[in-house]
Amino acid sequence: MSELGHIVFYVKDIQRSSDFYEKVVGLNRVGSTFGGRAVAFSGGRTHHELLLIEVGQAKGPLSGRRIGLYHTGWKVGDTLNDLRDARQRVEEAGFKISGQSDHGVSQSLYLLDPDGNEVELFVDDAAIDWRNSNDWLQDPVRPLDL
Repeated sequence: MSELGHIVFYVKDIQRSSDFYEKVVGLNRVGSTFGGRAVAFSGGRTHHELLLIEVGQAKGPLSGRRIGLYHTGWKVGDTLNDLRDARQRVEEAGFKISGQSDHGVSQSLYLLDPDGNEVELFVDDAAIDWRNSNDWLQDPVRPLDL
């Protein structure tokens, strides 16, 4: 069985991006390498789920409809209160929520990281048994009033 291991982003400013993924998303910084120009983070599932590598000024990311990565999704807890706490962290850190949705199987907030990569912060709906049914795939996306 395969599972997603990690994601790697090239970033302009390692400190700014590290602060975002640690303080806003809630990942734990597990170490750095390349003289501090690369920082690894984990949510506790594996040794690292995210690696940031500083490249300075460079083009990107692409926006709009295109081929390639759309966004990363980070589970931030198990309840709507956990999602409200995440929203508060986002706002206190000075970032803007660009969208929020009820997907049925999960409830989500969307925002951009310091480099413009879209990030989804979500909680699963405990009432939906997604492990034993894929009926949730047919659910319409609804507005989320949080």
